[in-house]
Amino acid sequence: MVQPSVIAGTLDPEAVFRFTISIDGVYIAAFTEFQMPDLNVETLDVTEGGQNTYVHKLPVRLNVGTAVMKQGVTPNLALLEWYMLVVNGNIADAMREVSVKMYSPKGQQTLAFNFRRAYPIKWVAPTLNTEQNSIALEELHIVHHGFTIEDEYGVMETSSTS
Repeated sequence: MVQPSVIAGTLDPEAVFRFTISIDGVYIAAFTEFQMPDLNVETLDVTEGGQNTYVHKLPVRLNVGTAVMKQGVTPNLALLEWYMLVVNGNIADAMREVSVKMYSPKGQQTLAFNFRRAYPIKWVAPTLNTEQNSIALEELHIVHHGFTIEDEYGVMETSSTS
């Protein structure tokens, strides 16, 4: 059973949902899993004449993968409406500032992942259950144009045009 406090946007220490997502500063949903984007530096192989023991690998660009939230609940259709903007081709209107917050078992925020110009690219619907009064969501994949990670010690910046 979903804790009522999760639906209201706050976390109960007993709650299973340890990640929340906010879009443009408004709480939207809670999730049990969050997969951070993969970070990969693309390289260019450069061979040097007469050098046969190795190939130079020069950094070209940072390639950042998608962020994935799994097994979520939301009190309304805001996430689906956001996704439908993309489905209908309104990418510019769909770009949002998205924050994913991670909470400790005691309900204290420990990390925040803030994505710039983010929009959803994949929606995986769950099996519906009549015992739940909230809207469930199996997976939500988002792409973005860079992100920061915040903890109690400060902010780490990444830049990307994923």
